[in-house]
Amino acid sequence: MPTRFDIRQAITGDAGAACALLRRSIEVGCKADHQDLPAVLEAWLGNKTSANVASWFSTPTNHALVAESAGQLLGLCLLTQAGKLALCYVAPEALRSGVGRALLLAAEEQARAWCIAKVHLHSPASASAFFERNGYVHAGKDKSCFGLECDLLWKQLDPKGQPAEVAADRAAARKRFCNCA
Repeated sequence: MPTRFDIRQAITGDAGAACALLRRSIEVGCKADHQDLPAVLEAWLGNKTSANVASWFSTPTNHALVAESAGQLLGLCLLTQAGKLALCYVAPEALRSGVGRALLLAAEEQARAWCIAKVHLHSPASASAFFERNGYVHAGKDKSCFGLECDLLWKQLDPKGQPAEVAADRAAARKRFCNCA
């Protein structure tokens, strides 16, 4: 597995390769979650088409990123302006190589640029420990849109890189509702 990779913004031309990566990551990397149950797997993969991925990548309120090495996609993630990390998948052969962490950090940087204070996501149980190692808090179980029981996770982002007045406004708003810092 290559140790050097680049993170860049996804383009619609990446949709075919990204779709293939998503499907393989779910089929192989998330086997413990879907347990080869056809109904769960079909529901999870149902919207993972090249056309849908191209649409997700071209939606202006989404920020899609890919990791690649030598022209091969190794991972992808997608952040919405609502602060949801809608996708974060790594090719099975690229797991534990730093790809997922690099994608996550880049998505969080975009969230800060959008002045998003908290990122949230639904994670299959097999991936939750990864997010927890990266500062996400487990907030309980929830059903994903395709019916799989998932972990709901969130992370409060520090205001690093935000203008001082934005951070001050957020701090003042928190104090109006509670005495926490």
